Amino acid sequence: MSIRTNSTQILVIGGGPAGSTAATLLAREGFEVTLIEREVFPRYHIGESLLPSALEIFDLLGVREKIEAQGFQRKSGGYFEWGNEKWTLNFGELSGSHTYSFQVRRAEFDHLLLEHAKSQGVTVYEGTEIRQVSFDGDRPKSATWSQTGGATGEISFDFLIDASGRSGVMATRYLKNRRQHNVFQNIAIWGYWKNTNRLPGNQSGSIALGTIENGWLWGIPLDEETMSVGVVMHKSSYKERLTKNLEQIYAEAIAECPLLADLVAPGELVSDVTVEQDYSYTSDSFSGPGYFMAGDAACFLDPLLSSGVHLATYSALLASASISSILRGEVNEEKAANFYDKSYRQAYLRFLVFVSAFYDQNRGKDSYFWEAQRLSRHDFSNIDLKLAFTSLVSGIEDLTDAKEAIPDIVLGEMSKRVKENCTIRQDKQALAVKEKISEKEVKSNAQFFSAVEGMTSLTAAGAIDDLYVVTKPRLGLARV
Repeated sequence: MSIRTNSTQILVIGGGPAGSTAATLLAREGFEVTLIEREVFPRYHIGESLLPSALEIFDLLGVREKIEAQGFQRKSGGYFEWGNEKWTLNFGELSGSHTYSFQVRRAEFDHLLLEHAKSQGVTVYEGTEIRQVSFDGDRPKSATWSQTGGATGEISFDFLIDASGRSGVMATRYLKNRRQHNVFQNIAIWGYWKNTNRLPGNQSGSIALGTIENGWLWGIPLDEETMSVGVVMHKSSYKERLTKNLEQIYAEAIAECPLLADLVAPGELVSDVTVEQDYSYTSDSFSGPGYFMAGDAACFLDPLLSSGVHLATYSALLASASISSILRGEVNEEKAANFYDKSYRQAYLRFLVFVSAFYDQNRGKDSYFWEAQRLSRHDFSNIDLKLAFTSLVSGIEDLTDAKEAIPDIVLGEMSKRVKENCTIRQDKQALAVKEKISEKEVKSNAQFFSAVEGMTSLTAAGAIDDLYVVTKPRLGLARV
C-alpha cells in the first residue's frame, strides 16, 4: 500500500520489537504515528528467548492476552553448565508477576506486535524502504521512501525513532558513530532440531547454556518438537576450525558440550546451519535533536543473557516516555534526550559488564552473583545474592531503574573500575610487586578494560537529570 500522507507527527523506522513497541505506546498516548518497515511480515529473525521484563511491557502495550493466547513456549528460567559448575536460574524467585517469560518464534512474535500496533492506531507501511533522511541542521525533518512496486515519495515528521535494527539508518549512514566491540569478536552458528531431549521437570521450557573452550552454546525449546541450538565462539577459534565446513564446525562444537550433546542426541537437524558475526557494537550517542535510536539501531550485545528483545522494548519505553513529555511541554527536548541516552546506555552497559564477567568461565557462580550485586541499586547483602543475579538477568532491574529516581549506578561503577585499571597499568612498580597487587586483580581489571574498549560516557556517578519514567495516569517523564 502506497503511503498516502506526506507528513506525520512521529515517524518510526522499523517494525521489530523496538519499533512496534514505541509506535504502539505513542499511539496509545494519542499521538499521530507512522511506522515504515522494509520487509513484509512475518519474516524470520533470530533472538528467540525473552526475559520476564517483557511481561510488564506487554501490559503497557495492551498485548499480553494476545501473547498468552498465541501459545508460545513458557520459559521458567535457565540452566547453566558453566565452566566447572552447574546451577539453575528460576524466575519464580522474582516478586510480583515477573515469574516467567517465553521462548518465541520471532517471525510470529514480531508479526503479532506489529499487527497489534495497527490495532492501536499506528499507520503501518510494510515493504517500504527509507532511501534518504533530510536534515535541518542536525535535526532530521523528512525521509524519502520507495516501495517494491515502484512507488516513491517523501514524508516529513516532528520526531524520528530509528528502530531500523542492525542496518542502523542514523548511526551508519549519517552519524557514522557506531563502534564494534573488539573483545566480543564472536561468531554465532545455529540451526533447528526436531525431537530432542528436554531439560527435566519444570525446567523443560528453560534455556540451556553450556560452555566449550573459547565459547558457549544455547538450547532454546521453541515448542514440544523444536529446539533452537546455537554455538558462539571467538573468531580466532572459528578460524582455527576452517579446515572443515560450517556444518562440521557446528556438529563438533555441540559434541564438545555434554549438556547440548545430550539434548540433541535423539534429535534430527531439520534446517540449514546459519552463521552470523560482528554483532556486538554501540553508538557514541543514542539520541539528538528530534531523534531517538532504539533497540539494535543504537547498540547490540553478545546474546549470552538473551538481552536483545529486552533492550529493544526497554529503549522503546524510554523513547516513548521522552517524546510524550516533550510534546506535552512537560520536559524540554534536550533534557529528555539526555535522560534517554543515559538511561538506555546504563542498561546496556550493565549487561556488557556482566556478560564480560561470564566470559571468564573459571570465576564460578558465586563470583557472578557478587558481580550482579555490585551492578544493582538494591541491597541484597542480607539475602541470597542469587536474587541480585536473577533480578539483573531478567531485565527487572532496568525497569525498576527507569521508574524510580536513582543514582547513575553503572556509569559510576564503570568509571571507578576504569580508573582502577588505569592506575594498575600505569604503576609498573605495582605490577611487579605481588604483595602490593595480586596477579588476579591485574588480570581482572585488564579484562574489564578490554571489554569496554570503545565505550563512551564513562562519567562520574550522578542522578539521571532528576527524571524518571511514569506510566500512570499517562506515559511520560516526571521530575524528582
